[in-house]
Amino acid sequence: MKVKVLTIFPEIFPGFLGYSLTGKALDDGKWSLTAVNIRDYAFDKHGSVDDTPCGGGAGMIMRPDVLGEALAHEYHGGRLIYMSPRGKPLTQALVHELAAEPELTVVCGRFEGVDERVLEAYNIEEISIGDYILTGGEQAAMIMLDAVVRLLPKVLGNEQSTEDESFENQLLEYPQYTRPVSWQGRDVPEVLLSGHHKNIENWRKEQSLKITESKRPDLFKKYLDSKKV
Repeated sequence: MKVKVLTIFPEIFPGFLGYSLTGKALDDGKWSLTAVNIRDYAFDKHGSVDDTPCGGGAGMIMRPDVLGEALAHEYHGGRLIYMSPRGKPLTQALVHELAAEPELTVVCGRFEGVDERVLEAYNIEEISIGDYILTGGEQAAMIMLDAVVRLLPKVLGNEQSTEDESFENQLLEYPQYTRPVSWQGRDVPEVLLSGHHKNIENWRKEQSLKITESKRPDLFKKYLDSKKV
């Protein structure tokens, strides 16, 4: 299996993946790991990769043009994943799916996330390791990869050793956008550029409801049930 990770902290890798079974498998060539620095595809000498969110709000958003440039050069097919708290839950069944792939490309976000348009443009699969927030996607990527690599052929000494193993607001975050306003024919929703804070708030709430219902119906049900109390 070939694994490529896009990150602004490539020095983090392989981290704990370089130890124990996953580390030995890496040394033995049972899988390969390449860490790509997203800043290498920035458009200024400072390596800037983020900008303020359209519509206001805390934090910074990873720019679609920079991340898109990195993907255009580094993604050559296979499963493309973005580690995100609003993604589908990482289950053992999904881990088995990923372990069967010959190639994985994993995008690690930072700040408040990445511009929604790049996720749409590349049809990136969002995967979550749980209903909590980390400082970045690198830790989540390592957890996922640890689970995947141990299922690769001949990584575990006993191939049968996995057979008996077991497995704040209740809404997911709304889509995030930043500059440029127009990118590859995709525009920031006009409401986020209107300066009308109430309309922005309502739009974000509506999007959160839609995304939660679509991506995490279990959370959406909990949200609806909480409103009945």
